[in-house]
Amino acid sequence: MRQILKIAFLMDPLEKLDLKGDTTFALALEAQNRGHNIFFFTPDDLILKSNKVFANICKIELSSIDNLEQFVYHDKIIDQLNNYDVVMMRQDPPFDLSYITATHILEKLPKSTLVVNNPREVRNSPEKIFVTNFPHLVPNTLITRDLESIISFRKEFKDIIVKPLYGNGGQGVFHVLPEDENFNSILEMFFNQNREPLIIQEYLKDVRNGDKRIILLNGEIVGAINRVPQKGESRSNMHVGGKAEKTILTERDKFICKEISQSLKDRELFFVGIDIIGDFITEINVTSPTGIREIKSHDSIFIEKLFWDFIEDKKLTNHFS
Repeated sequence: MRQILKIAFLMDPLEKLDLKGDTTFALALEAQNRGHNIFFFTPDDLILKSNKVFANICKIELSSIDNLEQFVYHDKIIDQLNNYDVVMMRQDPPFDLSYITATHILEKLPKSTLVVNNPREVRNSPEKIFVTNFPHLVPNTLITRDLESIISFRKEFKDIIVKPLYGNGGQGVFHVLPEDENFNSILEMFFNQNREPLIIQEYLKDVRNGDKRIILLNGEIVGAINRVPQKGESRSNMHVGGKAEKTILTERDKFICKEISQSLKDRELFFVGIDIIGDFITEINVTSPTGIREIKSHDSIFIEKLFWDFIEDKKLTNHFS
């Protein structure tokens, strides 16, 4: 018999999301369809009082009829989060101090409340840095604010990508060609915006054939989609017009997933999306990976069902309590 769960979603306001393609909405709707009680709160609603974790939280009701996604918020109450079985941390980046603070607060919850993904490990695994734990799988990469090092890297590899270390959705990503006269201006812009390092990588021409998003559940492949950039665009993210296409996993793709699988399991990073261009992995997204709606559309794989099968099984066997 299925255990009815209380599930709290830490996420951005639903009215600000494109619900038709939103992974969090799909996960929440599936939980509701299974009879679980689903609740909503934002990062601003988190409260730490006397070392106990509360949230200004409300129950939500979702529907998806004829491709029309809708939601209803109920009245908010301040409730202690250890009253919930699962907390889904689906807050979109930027990975800033607000995000880090949320991980610290959620980390104080007892083990009887499962936080997905593990907030300590999310904090320690920003996607563009975590991936460097696997140097044999990544393209040539430099992380720095040192100007001379960046200039030297460009001289060595000629064709490069410059992007913010903690960005998301393809924002602020620049393809800098060997003859590009905007190079210095791009660096000045980044340096004036914040004090964070940049990430610079050798440009991978295979991106023209697509950037493969692979979803892993507890370290195992459950689905994949290829995201192809628009003509004249080096970014393949859906947020900037990338087109989702059906894909087939290569032996190299499977090898990459196998190489990182145990590390994901050990860190309790249960729901992860990785990005592969050609033979290289470029990111390991542990914050709020997306793509399950596109995978369902092209391959009829219902990752939201597989996800809750996994969570229900672990809760039923008291794996996390």
